[in-house]
Amino acid sequence: MLKSIQLIFGFYPRRILRSLSSLSWYRRSRKEFKRQTKEKGTPFPITSTFPCLTDRYEEGGAPSKHYYYQDLLIAQYIFKSQPKTHVDIGSRIDGFVAHVASFREIEVIDIRILTSNIDNIKFLQADMMNPIADSHKCYCDSISSLHAVEHFGLGRYGDPIDPEGYLKGLNNMYDMLQTGGTFYFSVPIGPQRVEFNAHRVFSVSYLLELFSDRYNLKAFSYVDDKGDLHKEVAMDENKITSNFGCNYGCGIFTLIKK
Repeated sequence: MLKSIQLIFGFYPRRILRSLSSLSWYRRSRKEFKRQTKEKGTPFPITSTFPCLTDRYEEGGAPSKHYYYQDLLIAQYIFKSQPKTHVDIGSRIDGFVAHVASFREIEVIDIRILTSNIDNIKFLQADMMNPIADSHKCYCDSISSLHAVEHFGLGRYGDPIDPEGYLKGLNNMYDMLQTGGTFYFSVPIGPQRVEFNAHRVFSVSYLLELFSDRYNLKAFSYVDDKGDLHKEVAMDENKITSNFGCNYGCGIFTLIKK
């Protein structure tokens, strides 16, 4: 009966109940995020609210318009490069990870559980904002995190509130990667901001400065606001300043660890 109601009317009582029960959690999380932001300072202003109330109950992997191009592009890069060990952090299981698993083994780390056993996917549930074990330092020659880091520390997926969560995650990924290894990375690009608790949006100039001491940029591609892919474009100062004309685009970086 419940399933029939959902199919006929597009009405999901369980989802509504979960959303209602999460409102107080959302308010507490937003208050805590604002408190920590004021205390620590952050380059991301909170410009709007964008409540995501049920994602923390779901398994890893949720579709989005940007993902089609980034998932195919980075999977193709990995197929060509044939790394010894590839680790992914938080990318779509039903997109990028599945593409890679179709031709090689991939190790996946996500804060949310994955209950399915899938050939070529080795899964570890972990919070990448926490310090990594010594055994995972200089662990791999190839690592990816596609459309994931923007969520770290916002509580959307059950992670603890931390305005610096994205930095902690990036530091851990850097530590996992061997010198000379490749980091495939994507996040939303545009005027820098937080839309709590959905995501951060990063300016291209901020990201380039953030990576400059640790990585060499091998390639940059992006998906614009219309959903079109621009592959391996040249870096131009005016385009960097304007975030390549994006308000909410997807920047796709191929980086080599120094």
